[in-house]
Amino acid sequence: MIQDIIKDFLILWAVVDPIGSIPVFLVATHGYSATAKRRIAGRATLTSAGILLFFIVVGQVLLEGLSIPLPSFQVAGGIVLFLFALSMVFAENKPDNAPEVTDGHDPAIFPIAVPNIAGPGSMMAVVVLTDNSRYAISEQALTAAVLLLILLITFILMLTAGAIQKVIGKSGTSVVSRVMGLILAAMAVEIVLSGIREYFHIGM
Repeated sequence: MIQDIIKDFLILWAVVDPIGSIPVFLVATHGYSATAKRRIAGRATLTSAGILLFFIVVGQVLLEGLSIPLPSFQVAGGIVLFLFALSMVFAENKPDNAPEVTDGHDPAIFPIAVPNIAGPGSMMAVVVLTDNSRYAISEQALTAAVLLLILLITFILMLTAGAIQKVIGKSGTSVVSRVMGLILAAMAVEIVLSGIREYFHIGM
């Protein structure tokens, strides 16, 4: 039981990547007030939790019902993540008094919640770790609890992102944005290639 919990924790930590959420949060909320950043962090965490819990409960049934194999879902998610990574690399700095929502765009939803926290890797991981044919309801509930713990840690790290931003400054934020954009782009390409390999059973 303990080994299963540790295994689930490590897998979910890797795909959610709480530490990697810090630079994305800094970039997405650049120029927002401290109060707005806290609200964005809270909404992003709750949105991510809702999406991932939804996939735990009905994700497998939904994808099977729509005849969508997991590799196809993985490729689509990787493409979305790659497009966001490009926006990080080439984006200009936001103005200091940027509104919390611009033209209907809420950074808590995109890009922080999706695809950063609740990305294709996270969605696939929770579906696989709660496979209805392999795990009992009690085991799936335990996996959900581990997921919520990791999301809580992610929320706490986003709340401390402001202190990190004060240390590194605007120039540091810009550098981190572009470096993380390159890393996310590489991760996105790997997600797409992994989905293609799985779909065509290459090297399996």
